[in-house]
Amino acid sequence: MPEQDTTSYDLCGLKCPMPIVRLNKIIKSMAVDETCRIVADDPAFAPDVEAWCRKTGHALLQCEHEEEGIVAVIRKES
Repeated sequence: MPEQDTTSYDLCGLKCPMPIVRLNKIIKSMAVDETCRIVADDPAFAPDVEAWCRKTGHALLQCEHEEEGIVAVIRKES
């Protein structure tokens, strides 16, 4: 479950690769150990965010299909 201080971003309507491009900018603006909640409706977002987190070393705390879209919670690592 996301922490109370997690900032949410609605990236619905963006198509691949834009949700990951926006996520990259969001993460760069965050401090280490901060979390963000991303909602996207692009079907490619779930596998893309998993691969992106593995590649960049950030922690994917949640990635689930919910009513509002694909919800990913990511914690910025070093």
